[in-house]
Amino acid sequence: MAGTAGTPGTPRVLRAMNDRAALDLLLEHGQLSRTRIGKLTGLSKPTASQLLARLEAAGLVLATGTTEGRPGPNAQLYEVNPTAAYAAGLDVTPERILAAVSDITGRTVGSYELPTPGRRPAQPVVRQVTDALDGAVKAAGMARDDVHRLVIGTPGAFDPNTGRLRYASHLPGWHTPALLDELAAALPMPVEYENDVNLVAVAEQRLGAARGHEDFVLLWNEGGLGAALVLGGRLHRGWTGGAGEVGFLPVPGTPLVRQVTKANSGGYQELAGSQAIPRLAREIGMSSVPSTPYAEAAATLVERAAGEDTVLNRLLLQTYATRLATGLASLVSVLDPELVVLSGASLTAGGEVLRALVQSELEELAASRPRLVVGDVHEHPVLRGALESALATTRDEVFNTSR
Repeated sequence: MAGTAGTPGTPRVLRAMNDRAALDLLLEHGQLSRTRIGKLTGLSKPTASQLLARLEAAGLVLATGTTEGRPGPNAQLYEVNPTAAYAAGLDVTPERILAAVSDITGRTVGSYELPTPGRRPAQPVVRQVTDALDGAVKAAGMARDDVHRLVIGTPGAFDPNTGRLRYASHLPGWHTPALLDELAAALPMPVEYENDVNLVAVAEQRLGAARGHEDFVLLWNEGGLGAALVLGGRLHRGWTGGAGEVGFLPVPGTPLVRQVTKANSGGYQELAGSQAIPRLAREIGMSSVPSTPYAEAAATLVERAAGEDTVLNRLLLQTYATRLATGLASLVSVLDPELVVLSGASLTAGGEVLRALVQSELEELAASRPRLVVGDVHEHPVLRGALESALATTRDEVFNTSR
């Protein structure tokens, strides 16, 4: 019996697979000639020509310039059409919402920051989200309807069973029962919600230190202490989305924190979170502790300690490294990951000096010995991860030529 459209092995499906392979190569390499695409995909010249003609007619690729400076006639070059689709991401914290819009190639074409200070939001959350998105869309010279998909990153996670935000009581206005329905009604595109630290892991896996790794833990320390768990190449979110909320982990060295969700803290957060670093600096006798907010002060202290070799700085870094390794030992003992990525300002500020200290401590506290690296995605990693997540789904939909 002849195969039907969409059946594996049929000409339509095979063409779609070749189309996607070519589009991915263009995303990876930029401009390519027909001959080069043929060599990279293994397709004959006639088949590669038909493929490019098909993709150009579909508006997915553009003929751009030609090769120059080589023997023989100049060859036509092709690239992915950046206007084929757009995706957007939001990075939400209690203080502000960062929004950005990216074209299908991953280039950011518009961004906007909406301040959201105060314990009570001045505007409803739906208004905040739409205002932030509209600001980025306007900066890109587009309309809201031009965005194919939106991914919103927040602290905590929306429980898939109830739709309520959990593990983030410090985020004002985001806990109303009907919030997701209200956002869906206000926004014209599909919307996904993801934990902020998970999105940092997405960014590191696709663009940074975890590229090529299927099993890794990302430890984040900035406003809060959290982790992302990537197992078999996929994020592990847990039953309620709470996998990776390691700030609540009971650890030696701190009193037990009970009713952790009400306290919005836990043992590991109290031991090694950013708010513990200025306190530790005062305890060991440092006189110049910044009076800035604790996350900023922590990053300043760690960076200074890693750059100036003094007795007090060494003590601060060593104590911090031991505290970090104490919680990490529990994670690696259970998960046995290949790699641990250190991210967030209170970790990356210590650079290689802090990384080496944590590595050494972890090797004494845990039976397995994963390699520790410092994250490579430094500029707005949550927002970058939101864009990468939105782009991945958008490309799967837009680049599917089997329909």
